[in-house]
Amino acid sequence: MNITKEINGSTAVIRPEGWLDTQSADEFKEVLDTLGPDITQLTIDMEKLEYISSAGLRLIVAAYKHMNGAVTIINASIEIRDVFRMTGFDKRLSIQ
Repeated sequence: MNITKEINGSTAVIRPEGWLDTQSADEFKEVLDTLGPDITQLTIDMEKLEYISSAGLRLIVAAYKHMNGAVTIINASIEIRDVFRMTGFDKRLSIQ
């Protein structure tokens, strides 16, 4: 998995590519763990994310809790949006 991170003031944008599953979850978590207390808004750009498993969903929930709800998902595919809808995460997360 390739993950890029961009910081602009107090906002971080993370762009995972490929599959966010058990095998890549640790790598994604490491990127999330680098976000300091000065980051108050997190955007996860899922344009190049092909698949998300329950391990990936757990990390999204952990990020949501860590950021006090200030997490926005952008450019998610229909399939990934369906996963968020089926799990009820679409009611908590801002998905654009």
